[in-house]
Amino acid sequence: MLADDLRAALDPTEIMRRAGLEPDPWQRDLLRSRAPRSLLLCTRQAGKSTVTAALALHEALYRPPALVLLLSPSLRQSGELFRKVMGFYAHFSQEAPAEAESALRLDLKNGSRIVSLPGTEATVRGYSGVSLLVLDEAARVPDDLYYSVRPMLAVSGGRLIGLSTPWGKRGWYHSEWHSETADWHRVKVTAHDCPRISRAFLAEERAALGDFWFRQEYECEFSETSDQLFAHAVVQAAFTADVTPLFGA
Repeated sequence: MLADDLRAALDPTEIMRRAGLEPDPWQRDLLRSRAPRSLLLCTRQAGKSTVTAALALHEALYRPPALVLLLSPSLRQSGELFRKVMGFYAHFSQEAPAEAESALRLDLKNGSRIVSLPGTEATVRGYSGVSLLVLDEAARVPDDLYYSVRPMLAVSGGRLIGLSTPWGKRGWYHSEWHSETADWHRVKVTAHDCPRISRAFLAEERAALGDFWFRQEYECEFSETSDQLFAHAVVQAAFTADVTPLFGA
């Protein structure tokens, strides 16, 4: 038992393996990475929520007293991610007993907490000293919420992970993914990279969804939104610093 616990402490991939899951190469790399900022741009069903749940549990188990926040645009989505955390925790509960447990929160006796919250400013403003901040469905997390949660990591030096499929050429997630200055560990996994998704299924999905939705959901392309009047490149080209403002600064 002690040897198993030591192995899990040293290698986060053991969180998944103890649950009978063998990490994909990209999942293994992410679990072993200590990058302070990570963006996961992944196809549906790639395992991005699964690997993030394993990472969240490892942080709580082996870096106490850790505060791990799981944020999503809705409580239902953050609750789904939390359930994956609890699925992994079932294999570690005897070694790391809980102080309190609910449908959306786990308090461990080692002082760590994992809290699942809907992505609204009112629910997150009171938290500080965050060890790991997870933004699920990050492309749909509003910009103002993203900017308001980043300061939670200022003193703690905690980690930030945003995971999502694309949702058009808009928002902070799209900007950070394409930023040439921001220091992010970026991971892209398309459906063609996932061994659990067959070519036959993808062919059927392309025929059913059409190219627009297929490229977005399975090939991780930041496509133009279906309802916009002007292409993103056209809008960007309209900005220039060479025009004198109509009103003084």
